[in-house]
Amino acid sequence: MKSNVKKIISFLAVVVSVLMVLSLTAFASTADPDATQAPTPKGGCTGSQTIVLVVYIAVFALIIYFLIIRPNKKRKKEEEELRNGLMLGDEVTTIGGIVGHIVNIKDDNITIETSMDKTLMEFKNWAIREVKKVQTADDE
Repeated sequence: MKSNVKKIISFLAVVVSVLMVLSLTAFASTADPDATQAPTPKGGCTGSQTIVLVVYIAVFALIIYFLIIRPNKKRKKEEEELRNGLMLGDEVTTIGGIVGHIVNIKDDNITIETSMDKTLMEFKNWAIREVKKVQTADDE
């Protein structure tokens, strides 16, 4: 569902971008050389062209914010909540693919037990990618 929404938003952003470029081209070609307007200096633009340019820049800034910056902030917030909610006994998967149960949490270090041999490995909490919460009798 989320990927479909992202695809639709991306498609709309491309359509809006193309329409803006086409309108800018049409706006520039509507200038009548026989009109009574004062000629613009070489390389300059009129006040209305400046406003259109500022609007285009603002629209592109909004598109960048909603397609890149906002989703990254949301993802980082979710990861931070996941790491702050770690408890002893939770089954975790690290970014390296190691799976184990948490046996110790100390500051930003986490010790996990990984195998039948009860191998202990210590990781930083930022290395945890996925958590499966342990279910107790109280949760049921």
